[in-house]
Amino acid sequence: MIVEDTDSVRRRAIDVLRENDRGSYTVPTKGLYPFQWNWDSCFTALGQSHYDLDRAWTEIETLFAHQWDDGMVPHMVFHEAAPGYFPGPDVWGTERPTPTSGITQLPIAGFAVNQLRLRSAGSHESRARELLGKVDAWHDWFYRTRDPQGEGLVAIIHPWESRDNAIDWDEAFERVPTEGVMAYERNDLKHADPATRPTKAQYDRYLWLVQHFRGLGWDSVRLHDASPFQIIDPGFNAILIRSCLEAAELAEALGESETATRNRTRAQHGLAALERLWSERHGQYLCLDRVARTLVDSPSIGGLIPLFAPIPAERVDALEKTLEEMGEDVRYLVASHSPRDPRFDLKRYWRGPVWLVCNYMLADGLKRAGRVNLSQSIVADSLELIRQSGFAEYYDPRDGAPLGGGRFSWTAAMVLEFLEPVS
Repeated sequence: MIVEDTDSVRRRAIDVLRENDRGSYTVPTKGLYPFQWNWDSCFTALGQSHYDLDRAWTEIETLFAHQWDDGMVPHMVFHEAAPGYFPGPDVWGTERPTPTSGITQLPIAGFAVNQLRLRSAGSHESRARELLGKVDAWHDWFYRTRDPQGEGLVAIIHPWESRDNAIDWDEAFERVPTEGVMAYERNDLKHADPATRPTKAQYDRYLWLVQHFRGLGWDSVRLHDASPFQIIDPGFNAILIRSCLEAAELAEALGESETATRNRTRAQHGLAALERLWSERHGQYLCLDRVARTLVDSPSIGGLIPLFAPIPAERVDALEKTLEEMGEDVRYLVASHSPRDPRFDLKRYWRGPVWLVCNYMLADGLKRAGRVNLSQSIVADSLELIRQSGFAEYYDPRDGAPLGGGRFSWTAAMVLEFLEPVS
């Protein structure tokens, strides 16, 4: 890509982020997702740091301003009224001063906060220190409430906490009833092609879980065991492990040795436990159904994201081979599910399409492991998707067609990260 093209892409990415900026938080994209989402905001802050560091810090501070007293950080914050949006605050019924959802999302915040600290060159230390305490409390919440037996791996209890409609969940999700689900009209289908979104059968089960958890008063201590859906996602856990390590690095830089030790210990325990999810046959990690106590035979991007954590070198070798083989079946890396699985779907949300936030984590992990060529290939594919199809929510891995929402914040943020690497 020539210099002029790079400059143009950078300007357009910043335009997307500014268009979706609501002053103290950023929406993923107007219309389809009109509120603040947890991991979206953390990735968005990374992009904002390239042109406005102060605004980047504010993005994450706004998210953590709505942390619950028990340490949980919700996956959605409704800063404004939500007429027409479903499920809105009335459905969640969490009774927060500012309405939020009652579940959480992938814990990338520890990584994001430490990256902002590194980019701030000694400024914003008080902001880093305050956020460190909140991130540490969130990490504690995960291992206390989502790993009640102390196994070292946390479970998600609702698909919206991770990759909404991933094939990985299908079998376990069948245990979730649909009886008694309220009548509803979906907001996402007003803004995106239904063929690219989760199905009605899946949505019914999403809502049954929300109603079930609301009936338990959103008591985090009770929800894990009360959920018929308990999945240990290797990608989710790898993100948490990496965030624990980044939080430990941040704590050491701030002289918070006890916080550093806690988070490093959590990460070490998690890395050891992650090995129980390895599949030699698939050459990647697999999800574990905690209720059935069995690995889920579903090779998805969730089993590749552990590259983002410091996994053993032999695992990196195998994952590198798996990614190279995937490149034989699709034009653009990285598909969110194995193209060789008959359940693979080119266009439906997390069942096949490419997501640039996942590409970012995989490219980062490969680069840190010394696999620079494959890392650069993933970045090149990502930027080619932007050139061809704009800042979409996700993309068809074979023809690069844009899918889901358009002018998407975290896609734009990842482009800035790809164009202006800081380490």
